[in-house]
Amino acid sequence: DQFDNLEKHTQWGIDVLEKYIKFVKERTEIELSYAKQLRNLSKKYQPKKNSKEEEEYRYTSCKAFLSTLNEMNDYAGQHEVISENMTSQITTDLARFVQELKQERKSNFHDGRKAQQHMETCWKQLESSKRRFERDCKEADRAQQYFEKMDADINVTKADVEKARQQAQIRHQMAEDSKADYSSSLQKFNQEQHEYYHTHIPSIFQKIQEMEERRIVRIGESMKTYAEVDRQVIPIIGKCLDGIVKAAEAINQKSDSQLVIEAYKSGFEPPGDIEFEDYTQPMKRTVSDNSLSNSRGDGKPELKFGGKSKGKLWPFIKKNKLVSLLTSPHQPPPPPPASASPSAVPNGPQSPKQQKEPLSHRFNEFMISKPKIHCFRSLKRGGATPEDFSNLPPEQRRKKLQQKVDELNKEIQKEMDQRDAITKMKDVYLKNPQMGDPASLDHKLTEVSQNIEKLRLEAQKFEAWLAEVEGRLPARGEQARRQSGMYDGQGAPTANSCAQDRESPDGSYTEERSQENEVKVLATDFDDEFDDEEPLPAIGTCKALYTFEGQNEGTISVIEGEILYVIEEDKGDGWTRIRRNEDEEGYVPTSYVEVYLDKNAKGAKTYI
Repeated sequence: DQFDNLEKHTQWGIDVLEKYIKFVKERTEIELSYAKQLRNLSKKYQPKKNSKEEEEYRYTSCKAFLSTLNEMNDYAGQHEVISENMTSQITTDLARFVQELKQERKSNFHDGRKAQQHMETCWKQLESSKRRFERDCKEADRAQQYFEKMDADINVTKADVEKARQQAQIRHQMAEDSKADYSSSLQKFNQEQHEYYHTHIPSIFQKIQEMEERRIVRIGESMKTYAEVDRQVIPIIGKCLDGIVKAAEAINQKSDSQLVIEAYKSGFEPPGDIEFEDYTQPMKRTVSDNSLSNSRGDGKPELKFGGKSKGKLWPFIKKNKLVSLLTSPHQPPPPPPASASPSAVPNGPQSPKQQKEPLSHRFNEFMISKPKIHCFRSLKRGGATPEDFSNLPPEQRRKKLQQKVDELNKEIQKEMDQRDAITKMKDVYLKNPQMGDPASLDHKLTEVSQNIEKLRLEAQKFEAWLAEVEGRLPARGEQARRQSGMYDGQGAPTANSCAQDRESPDGSYTEERSQENEVKVLATDFDDEFDDEEPLPAIGTCKALYTFEGQNEGTISVIEGEILYVIEEDKGDGWTRIRRNEDEEGYVPTSYVEVYLDKNAKGAKTYI
């Protein structure tokens, strides 16, 4: 009798199942989104190819981070597996089960409705036969009363009495027929009702109960599957986490420190102690260990820049007076403001500020006549990188040359492979002319052979420089220097050959004995005049085109439109030396000023 309530309950059960399906579906979407975000995160922090970041991953800490990124990628893959398994094992199956459940429920309740309608029809028939029987009984009773009344009345004719009697008999017969029909309908209804309540309805309700129980069992199994899908990937996720821990444990601080040492060690020897200079002695010096006579007497001519570096030049000393005279700012000059670029370093670290340099003019002339001193000056303040990397410290130069040789060897191998492929193709064309013309490959084969020859010459040039740095060959003479010039095409810069001549087999920078004597004599002759000489004469004037903030040592600040004196031209490094007054002078970028040289001044050049 709770047919309607059961219908509502089963519909609620299906709604619960659909709600659970929706929950699992949203969980799979979250897993997919999480996996995608993890993969994007891992990809974002992956080192870019052919970039500086790729070089950083030599260090163990960076390798561990890279392993972490890879493990996170695998970790994201497991969340994708969770999403796929939940979709296939829960969402898809439950959606199909819900459709079957709805169809079965519809069929069961259709049968129930049909049984209900049949019972209602039987009841209506019973009621109809009952009302007819009741009506016929009443009509028979009235007919009988009318007959008795007519029979008792003496004024009524015999024919009327007979007619009333026949009518009463007819009514009695109809009542009997209605009674039989009613009895038959009643028996039929009772039988149908018994079958309805004891057979049809229990059977339908049993089917509905089994359907509902299957739904409940299925949702429980789905919840177990939901947990099992997560549990299945836990071991793999654990391995991913173990991989991260293992990578972290593999970090070796000593190894990273050693890599830094190998990457940045210069190969120079540390400078010696700076000797005490006693200014309380008379201007005329007595014979001492620093004097030229003593050096000659000992037979060890050494160029001493206020220290004890025996025959070695330490290019990073900033307290050395003589080196200070030969240096301009280290960095290349910044471009004018209109063409500034991110690579420009307008206010980078500079050389020591020069207040008064009475000997600079003489040393500049000396540098022009002595290329090696000019080369040392170029090494100090940087500039364009020479082809043989002679501007780098020995160890760094060796690495760069080795890297260049390896690159050239790879290119040579690549060209040789290409030549072999073309040769094989030509042989195929010769054997099978219908496939192609062999002569069409001659031009390409010649071009590849020429490329191989050029690369081999280039590789030999760099191997010779590398051999010299590593001490496998003696210092280069004039012939080797000429060969280097041939390789360079237009002639190697003076800085290159100078840097190579200064390099000793052990990788440190040295000067030849004759050069040491010349520089030493010059330093001795003018040492007493170091602080007493007059400033350099002006060789022209200049006008500041832009404002330059000379905040570093060796530079001077200028304001746009300011007129100043030029005391030293640009030596090819992009810097011009100017003076504002007797006490203010320094370097400014040549591109920041417009120079007007005095044609009568000594050493002045004519600009067209």
